[in-house]
Amino acid sequence: MAKKINRYNFLVRFLRWRIRHISSRNFVLLMAIVVGVLSGLATVLMKNLVYLIRTILTHGFSAEVHNYLYFIYPAIGIAIVIILVHLVLKVRIGLGIPVILHAISSTKGAIKPHHMFSSALTSTITIGFGGSIGLEGPAILTGGAIGSNLAQLFHMNYRQIILIIGCAVTAAIAALFKAPIAAIIFAIEVLMLDLTLSSLVPLLFASVSATLVSYVALGQDVLNPIKIDEVFHLRQVPLFILLGIFTGLLSLYFTKVIVGVGDLFEKIRSRWSRWLTGSIFLGVIIFLFPSLYGEGYGSINRALSGDLGFIFDKSGYYTFQGEAISTMVLLLLLVLMKVFATALTIGAGGIGGIIAPTLFTGMAAGLLFGTAFNYFFHTDTSLVLFALVGMAGVFSGVLHAPLTGIFLMAEITVAYNLIIPLMLVAGLSYATIRLFQPVSFYHIHLKRRKQLFTQDKDKMVLSLMKVDKLIETNFSTVRLDASLGDLVEVIAKSKRNLYPVIDDENNYYGVLNMDSVRDVMFLPQHYKTVFIRNLMAKSPVTIQPGEIMEDVAHKFHQSTEFNIPVLDNGKYVGFVSRARLFSSYRQLLKKWSED
Repeated sequence: MAKKINRYNFLVRFLRWRIRHISSRNFVLLMAIVVGVLSGLATVLMKNLVYLIRTILTHGFSAEVHNYLYFIYPAIGIAIVIILVHLVLKVRIGLGIPVILHAISSTKGAIKPHHMFSSALTSTITIGFGGSIGLEGPAILTGGAIGSNLAQLFHMNYRQIILIIGCAVTAAIAALFKAPIAAIIFAIEVLMLDLTLSSLVPLLFASVSATLVSYVALGQDVLNPIKIDEVFHLRQVPLFILLGIFTGLLSLYFTKVIVGVGDLFEKIRSRWSRWLTGSIFLGVIIFLFPSLYGEGYGSINRALSGDLGFIFDKSGYYTFQGEAISTMVLLLLLVLMKVFATALTIGAGGIGGIIAPTLFTGMAAGLLFGTAFNYFFHTDTSLVLFALVGMAGVFSGVLHAPLTGIFLMAEITVAYNLIIPLMLVAGLSYATIRLFQPVSFYHIHLKRRKQLFTQDKDKMVLSLMKVDKLIETNFSTVRLDASLGDLVEVIAKSKRNLYPVIDDENNYYGVLNMDSVRDVMFLPQHYKTVFIRNLMAKSPVTIQPGEIMEDVAHKFHQSTEFNIPVLDNGKYVGFVSRARLFSSYRQLLKKWSED
């Protein structure tokens, strides 16, 4: 107890010292650097743990032999994760970025402390044992949780907390891909942060800090150091237009399968039944297509180096290597099966993200498109080129983040000479999926709960407001069976002009306004003959305690009411006034707009 008090006193002294000696703007910059370093270290640790586990498990596997352990490993890894999550940690670990978005839109940036380690631990086990999923979501959630809890510890305001979370997300992406520019764009584009120009500086500091940490720990090379000798030609524009549309439709397929399979698994009540079902199907898929084991970056690296051997290695198709038709068939199956492998990993209980699967799917789709074009039209266009722009296409489509897709591919491959085809494919993919799916995969869960966070300041501010905080309860109630005389006695003691009508069980029936009784309240002869039930008016609209504030604002907009009653299953709770709602809205808007 004494130690806890001492820590609290130390924190208070530090906060007082900080206020006197460090401006808020400079403290945010310092926090951005600290969070960048911590997020970078966490990300590097996660990457190394995944590599270590995978190396231990698959060391000695021959490229020419179909190894049956690919069927077993993912099931073991997911079983360990389920035990850790439900029996040891006893927490709920959601998808990384949706958790961040929900925190921004609904909990004022507060992320539960266990996310600082739980998501990192469980995801490394899932992926190390072969779960066909990515490390990016858990790395982002880990960094975001570190940033959120540090910002809360130092009593930063809401806008600063959101900015620090953005710095943490930026740092995680920068450390994973060593792509500091794309990381900043990702934070703005995916998290939809509404930032001023000066607010971009902390993101820059966090991105650089995390990238330097990654350089020190993992080396200075980018993820996929390749050199493409072929330059972009105008005659290739139709090809990239077709590939952009193709990857857009593929992104729609990817999103629908992930969501659809997830919905099917939610119908299975027993977690071990979900594990058994998912593990069996996942094991079969990975056994048939070993390149789907784990994140898939090894296969991506080989593809971007011009080596298609990953399609055939460690599988029963090794003898078909080099045949064009076999290559196209297997690539098509990889494109279709990768998303199922990812969805089954999540459904069975594994923890991870979808960025790596989108990149793998885009790579395979680009190779399929390029191989088919070269085969049927007898050309010799670089397959590496198609693989690269295919990655940008599917990434941009699924995440609804075309700018990130463009700069990420350019940074990690140093292929800036291909910026035009990257822009064509990423832009068209995004435009194509937007015709069918207006929000990204990350936002689907929030949209279902009507908690979608957007750049619309009006909706953002409304999402931060809660009905419970606006309810006014200082209204004097009158009974349904009361007389006018009883009402006069209540009016004499009341400070408000509205009188909710209830019964002995607090059921709400209507409301009395002073204007409706003014002409009879001064006539004593009616005190015992006129009753409340004859004077009250029914409320045209009502509000529920947990109702979304956007709906509440819409009710005020559509009605002429200045006060709307709040009812909980028909029971009277209080009123929400138009004036208080507007005042609270203005205060939050001003607070959010402060730089």
